[in-house]
Amino acid sequence: MADTPTPVRHHRRPRTAVLATLATVVTALVAALIAWPGAERADAAPSTFAHPGVTVSRGQLDFTREKVNAGAQPWKGAYDQMMGSKYASLSRTPKPRAVVECGSYSDPNYGCTDEREDATAAYTTALAWYFTRDERYAKKSIELMDAWSGTIKDHTNSNAPLQTGWAGSSWPRAAEIIKHTYTGGWGNSGRFATMLRNVYLPEIINGSHSNGNWELSMMEAAIGISVFIEDKGSYDKAMAKFRTRTAAYVYLASDGDLPKTVPSQNLDTRAKIVKYWQGQGTFTTGLTQETCRDFTHTGYGLSAISHVAETSRIQGDDLYKTDVGERLRQGLGFHAKYELGEAPPSSLCGGSVHRGLGPVTEVGYNALHNRLGHAMSNTQKLTEQKRPAGSNNLFVAWETLTHADNPG
Repeated sequence: MADTPTPVRHHRRPRTAVLATLATVVTALVAALIAWPGAERADAAPSTFAHPGVTVSRGQLDFTREKVNAGAQPWKGAYDQMMGSKYASLSRTPKPRAVVECGSYSDPNYGCTDEREDATAAYTTALAWYFTRDERYAKKSIELMDAWSGTIKDHTNSNAPLQTGWAGSSWPRAAEIIKHTYTGGWGNSGRFATMLRNVYLPEIINGSHSNGNWELSMMEAAIGISVFIEDKGSYDKAMAKFRTRTAAYVYLASDGDLPKTVPSQNLDTRAKIVKYWQGQGTFTTGLTQETCRDFTHTGYGLSAISHVAETSRIQGDDLYKTDVGERLRQGLGFHAKYELGEAPPSSLCGGSVHRGLGPVTEVGYNALHNRLGHAMSNTQKLTEQKRPAGSNNLFVAWETLTHADNPG
């Protein structure tokens, strides 16, 4: 006959002991969360959004307007550059499309250039309106935004997320200035908001596993759109992705032997990480995931980081004082050194780099050097050498004008 199992006697723990154990667990969890890098940050959406609040604030615009009216440099020269560009033309005719199709390296290019340039023109004429108070510029900006909000339905093909990110970075900058400073009325502002919410945001909000500049630009657009439509949930989601991607894009020695990664990409071995970092196996503070690809794409990533940090600062949370600012400072300084002509060591990209950083240093330099007091000699030299910074014809425009030595 089989042995009969001995009954198990369950001893009920005193309630006080259970509560004490639970308290210990909760305390440990809280401690772990606090210890997690960046857990102490408060980069959630503000309780009330500031407007205009995407990349430029009213205070910054007022500072620039005063300098331009006084004929002060470098602002007056930068203003003249902007006003002389094709983007400020009052005779510009918008070229909206229902479906913008963008393939790799813009092949095919069905509306891609038109969309980016019309978005840049909308922002340019919004700035022109603010500085001149000439209503023709406000009306031109509105005309461009209305043409697209009444037409576009989708972005397609392989570069759709990046294209949406680029154009979607410029549109809310323009819309913020017009909606919140122009008193002449914008009857279709609601339709424009619906376009951003339904056509642009779904294409970008879930991020990208491509090279890091993609997701950084996409999150810049998502955050700017979230400010304009006052969507706190999208703002928080985009900001979380931005923080993770920024940490995985610019290396700091404090990260350890290997760069940080985006968990969903499963870069779980050194070999995978080195391959993703363009074959670069020596990691130095300030290096980015795309440095050994070329400086141009690296510039896109650094620019997007600076734009998000600037928008976040306007919204009440200064990311420049976090690891975001440190990564941006080191990334700008590292690349400025080689952009200025210093020969790279053999340990960097095999001793050969592809320069061409672009007009991307003003925003970060102003915040980190002028506001926070960091010495940035290489970035300063490059920034001043390249003034006035123009447009990269994608999503960067007129940043000497809007951000040079701007305390706002």
